[in-house]
Amino acid sequence: MTAPTDSPIGLTSIVPRQYVHRAAVSEVLLTGWRPTAAADTFIVDAQWPRGHAVFAQSDGYQDAMLLVESVRQVGSLLAHAEFGVAFGHQFLMRFISFAATPELLAATPAPTEVELHTVCRDIVRRGKNLSGLHYEVIAKVDGVALATAGAAFSCTGPAVYKRLRGERPMRTRLRPGHAIDPRRVGRVDPQHVVLSEDALGRANTWELRVDTGHPIFFDHPVDHVPGMVLLEAARQAAYAATGLADALLLDLDSSFERYVELDAPCVIEATPAGVDAGGDALVDVRGIQFDRTVFTARLALRPRIR
Repeated sequence: MTAPTDSPIGLTSIVPRQYVHRAAVSEVLLTGWRPTAAADTFIVDAQWPRGHAVFAQSDGYQDAMLLVESVRQVGSLLAHAEFGVAFGHQFLMRFISFAATPELLAATPAPTEVELHTVCRDIVRRGKNLSGLHYEVIAKVDGVALATAGAAFSCTGPAVYKRLRGERPMRTRLRPGHAIDPRRVGRVDPQHVVLSEDALGRANTWELRVDTGHPIFFDHPVDHVPGMVLLEAARQAAYAATGLADALLLDLDSSFERYVELDAPCVIEATPAGVDAGGDALVDVRGIQFDRTVFTARLALRPRIR
């Protein structure tokens, strides 16, 4: 099943929200997809709004998390629409990464139209059912390649997932800690801050703020902390650890080791790792829960030139 990107008279709409695991249609970034002549290769179209409730433009640039979320949505879209995964299956992101140029994020007077040229690799099936997928993406604007990205996930049927996870709560019993100063993490509204001060006062260490009532980070009820929340925590930790709260996030390489539970504290540690050959600040971030690493990320931040 394939949805043409545009109708014969040039109309554009979003893909069904169920395909990308979003409850709010306003959070759907993909507008269509089509196969190419090569096997398991697709062009997926996305539109990044000029204004977003959380991932908003800043000083002439789009938020790089729109690229990350677009890449995440590509995986679930293709799994359902092209590889036959039934609704109700649970997806676990294994890793997600990207490397972008500043030109990709440059804002214009109109929404950013992006083509995500996607190649699906390492297609794993159990019987006839898809159980895992790795895909690579080239992001193009006006035909020019401005970023690369990649991701992999596994998917599990409802019965197996229930055996693995049991009856987990959909809400946390813990009250979110007091948000750190939003200005330290490039935010204005403390509602969108996902870090609180570390109870032990350790440097470059925070507790993850889990607010299951947040309308974007928790778009629908889930029994674990979504990967996008963890990546936002990594980005905010990198900002706070470097003091570069307005830097452009141009590179991210993340890996998810296990589920992050809603009802237990999760510590976020950031370690500045110098600069790369291009002068971008590198930061390693780790999430820890129950004394085990739950996710890691390396981020590259480019300071703004004023």
